[in-house]
Amino acid sequence: MAEALRLLLNGEEVAVAGLSPQTTLLEYLRERRRLTGTKEGCAEGDCGACTVIVAEPADDGGLDWHPINACIRLLPTLDGKAVFTVESLRLPDGGLHPVQEALVREHGAQCGFCTPGFVMSLFGLYKRAVPPSRADAEVALSGNLCRCTGYRPILAAAQTMTMLAPPDGWRGPGADAAGGRQVSAEERALALRLRRLARAGDVTYRHGAQTCHAPATLEALARCVADHPDARLLAGGTDLALRVTKQQQPLGDLIHTGRVAELQAIRRDDGGCSIGAAASLERAFAALDVDWPELRETWERFASVPIRRAGTLGGNVANASPIGDSMPALIALGAQIELRRGAATRRLALEDFYLAHPRTALQPGEFLVRILVPARAAGTVLRAYKLSRRHDQDIAAVALALRLDLDGARIVRARIGCGGVAATPRRAVAAERALAGRDWNQAAAQAAMDAIGAEFAPITDHRATADYRRRALERLVWRFWLQTDPARRGDLPLRVQDVTA
Repeated sequence: MAEALRLLLNGEEVAVAGLSPQTTLLEYLRERRRLTGTKEGCAEGDCGACTVIVAEPADDGGLDWHPINACIRLLPTLDGKAVFTVESLRLPDGGLHPVQEALVREHGAQCGFCTPGFVMSLFGLYKRAVPPSRADAEVALSGNLCRCTGYRPILAAAQTMTMLAPPDGWRGPGADAAGGRQVSAEERALALRLRRLARAGDVTYRHGAQTCHAPATLEALARCVADHPDARLLAGGTDLALRVTKQQQPLGDLIHTGRVAELQAIRRDDGGCSIGAAASLERAFAALDVDWPELRETWERFASVPIRRAGTLGGNVANASPIGDSMPALIALGAQIELRRGAATRRLALEDFYLAHPRTALQPGEFLVRILVPARAAGTVLRAYKLSRRHDQDIAAVALALRLDLDGARIVRARIGCGGVAATPRRAVAAERALAGRDWNQAAAQAAMDAIGAEFAPITDHRATADYRRRALERLVWRFWLQTDPARRGDLPLRVQDVTA
């Protein structure tokens, strides 16, 4: 038990006390540490002006470097981690880091407000072993907005930076027997400092009447949730923090789940994949990609890299948003969730978890432990679609995931998950019934289109009209047919996966 949070800030060990547990990292950096290179733009994790780097010990003895949004990262989630801001990139001789030098050479800055965020996102990319492609750079920068320079010179800098002299142990590909990065002595030393900084056992951080509990085991978490039924669970905080930054709401007591190893675990076996509720979205999506590569575009369009590295799959599922990106795909995959209260556990089909927004099947003292995705069956075809106003960093107007288990041409089973067309994520049961037992052909696709169009009564809001949503469901079923028709698969005049929707 301890009252001060401990972390490394730009290489210096600091103890944080006397601040509310709902203090954001951005507020701490700017107001308490006067590290004003990190900017506040949107206060909701959308613009990237506040991007900093968090480092944690990695399996190779070095560090896992990843960007986060400081504006929506609450301080208790950083205990035992290393945080690096743009100020840390200054070289000992006062020179520019290669990331900064590349931006200068490529004329990648104009007003400069967004530049520190771009620098830190590029720095996270720079710390990888392999020089980035343009596609890598586009993914890495999908959470950073620039309103005056334009993205071409910034993307050019991403590919130029690795050609400059490395100051920090980066050696490029092929530097060791595994063909990966070579971990510098400085990085190993920093990783060792973090391991020594790590605490065993439960941690409690208090300020005034507000407490943040951080249990270390699943059993301790179950006791803590039972003892503090009104406390909010805090994982990545990418949604919860908006109550602070946008609504100025007091959060009350918190229970941080990030120290529970069981909730971070991802396990695969012949039965499928088990994903701990506190596993990051990025790790969860990488695990699902092994069996379900058709979902890769869905995962890549889910928010941005900093959000996916901070947010958790369990948080997205338990948040119960009708427009959550992961739920339609998980419903189509036949996912189940495991809930726990005290020592008792139970499992539910994911679609049965959602009752009526925002109500779920969670009982008092109960929490989400893991998401269970069955193994892929032979003959399965799957596609997922997201329609939004922007390609990246946008909320879906309509999301649809369709899965057919085929025996030859016959549909053994159909599962269809929908988002944005009802008050909760839903299965399209009528459309599934229209498909079950039929041959997968144009007539079956038309029957499913008719059924799904009649099954839902979506609303009109600022993202889309009700009529658009209904028609979109129908047209996406037809698109699914065009993509999976055995007679024409891979032979379309225009590849639909190349159409931005």
